[in-house]
Amino acid sequence: MTNDHDPPPESKLTRSKERWAREGKFLTGKMSRPEEARLPPGQHLTKDWPTLDLGLTPNISRERWRLDVYGAVETPLFWDFAQFSAQPQNKFLSDIHCVTTWSRYDNQWEGLSTRDLLDACRPREAARFVVLHSHDGYTTNLALEDFAAEDALLAHSWSGAPLEQEHGGPVRLVVPHLYFWKSAKWLQSIEFLAEDKPGYWEVRGYHNRGDPWAEQRYSGD
Repeated sequence: MTNDHDPPPESKLTRSKERWAREGKFLTGKMSRPEEARLPPGQHLTKDWPTLDLGLTPNISRERWRLDVYGAVETPLFWDFAQFSAQPQNKFLSDIHCVTTWSRYDNQWEGLSTRDLLDACRPREAARFVVLHSHDGYTTNLALEDFAAEDALLAHSWSGAPLEQEHGGPVRLVVPHLYFWKSAKWLQSIEFLAEDKPGYWEVRGYHNRGDPWAEQRYSGD
């Protein structure tokens, strides 16, 4: 039996969040790196935002967009854009790094923090990985701890305007501390898994994690 003064029961996610806070884990870009270490090795700066995709640019309006969150979670989610927008919204400033060697500093994002998404869907104890599914058939995999990075979010806006179609709108994932192919565009669903399941580029020779500062570009790196 509990009373009003008892703390809520601990969960795996709660313990992980406390550990991340102690370690300052996953802080990236200007927040935790000196300016001279801000640009990962092998990267060059650009002020443009190059567009890379599989040759198909899905045209999905906000009215038609849906997000399904399922798999090893206690509470599967099936949101339309209005329901998604009704969740807690955050603004983040972060750098992005593409495996094709360009980096872009100080991108202003707005959307739903992945940690708030985790609070809503409540991953089961067995959940260790997530797979992102996109409307163009693209997939990519992340460890749960990478997905839950402090500055990771499901972004619907960039630089104060709705995210453009060519850059993954209506909603894309943004995980700034990994190469940008991990930040799936045109997000359609998020699957939580106990076992890892490499995605589109990972089965085609790209690194399974993709840490820019370790130059984890390809599977042999």
